[in-house]
Amino acid sequence: MNGAGPVESSGESRLADRDALTGLPGLEAARRKIDAWAARAPAHGLLLGLSRLPAINLAYGSKAGDAVIAEAAARLVQFAGAEFDGSWFAARLGGGTFLLLAREALSRERWELLGEGLAQAIARPIARSIPGATATLRLSPRIALLRGLPGEGAESLLDRLGQTMAALEQRSGRRLLWADGAIVRPGHSAAKLEADLLHAIDRDEIDILFQPQFSLPADRLTGAEALARWNHPRLGRIGAGALFALADRADHVAPLSQHIARKALALAAGWPDGLRLSLNVTSADVAAANYAETLLGVVAASGFPGARLTLEVTEQALIGDIGQARRILTQLADTGIRIALDDFGAGFCNFRYLKLLPLHYLKLDRAMVDGITTDARDLAVLRAIVAMAGALDLEVIAEGIEDAAQQALVASEGCGYFQGFIRARPMASDDFLTFAASEGL
Repeated sequence: MNGAGPVESSGESRLADRDALTGLPGLEAARRKIDAWAARAPAHGLLLGLSRLPAINLAYGSKAGDAVIAEAAARLVQFAGAEFDGSWFAARLGGGTFLLLAREALSRERWELLGEGLAQAIARPIARSIPGATATLRLSPRIALLRGLPGEGAESLLDRLGQTMAALEQRSGRRLLWADGAIVRPGHSAAKLEADLLHAIDRDEIDILFQPQFSLPADRLTGAEALARWNHPRLGRIGAGALFALADRADHVAPLSQHIARKALALAAGWPDGLRLSLNVTSADVAAANYAETLLGVVAASGFPGARLTLEVTEQALIGDIGQARRILTQLADTGIRIALDDFGAGFCNFRYLKLLPLHYLKLDRAMVDGITTDARDLAVLRAIVAMAGALDLEVIAEGIEDAAQQALVASEGCGYFQGFIRARPMASDDFLTFAASEGL
């Protein structure tokens, strides 16, 4: 897998030394980054270990082990990209060990919540298409957490995380541990947070941001993807990854997804004609036999034309019952709603989905475009995907476009649409309408 390099929303330059398997930088690059950040502000550190990796290597072979490492790296990058507005950095330190650094104001509670959300993202089932695997695989993540001290450099920060991980491995059944020895325990605080989420849905406190999308090569605004954010009164901003991890723990994913869809559609009903809305579909959505009827009812009530709606579904959401997912998505597609296979290339791609599902778009994960201007192999993979999509009569949406060279290249290679920080970051509904007006709509 040609994965993403270190992702830094502040626009800092990419480091050259990347791990060949995951595309992430390695230990020495991480040391340099920690020391560089320490001179300005402390970094929050998270060490992720995959405890079942040796068993997977023994049972299925090293190719399967490499595949799950690449999958874990993709999930780590995807999770961090959804959660952080400030600078963040991800690295593979060796084997199944990864480092995540964040440089923004994070309370202890929010960093812990993000750790729990990442652990749940890593622990999700992995598709059976991994080489040598005869069953769906699961990883068992362990996470060490710390909040950096003022001026703390790489040697100290990595040593503290390493000692914490070693201690965690001796605590059977524990998944998270703080560097000061505190154990993350389920209890009142977790239950309270879950209750807060239910109240937030009831009180309409979940905000919807819109990430603009543009056509290529015209660079014309065509619509936006709806993204959920929760500004918790005590923990601060909680992004979609941690929000849905919390909802999953509270067995409330489907109501949260429905709430987001209802609110996003209502806001989009006031958009200029022609602009499309993209909504994300969860595994809980497609697991519900009546999802199509429920969504169509929400669309009708909103007044937003169904023909301008796109549903983005990830491979992860399809791992359960692909037959049911196909029936539901076909029922929706038959009404004029379009379907996109989201995060294509982020995990272990199952090309069978391209044959079975009523797709209109392939949405490339940022990992598939990150290196196309510097790596001939990355460009070759992009060309192959675009050619395959063309043969299947699918449009390609490139996600994570951050510079002019990337935009020009995906346009010249035949991608029909893109989204990314080069043109616009996620924005509130009123700001999106202002932006659309500035684009002549």
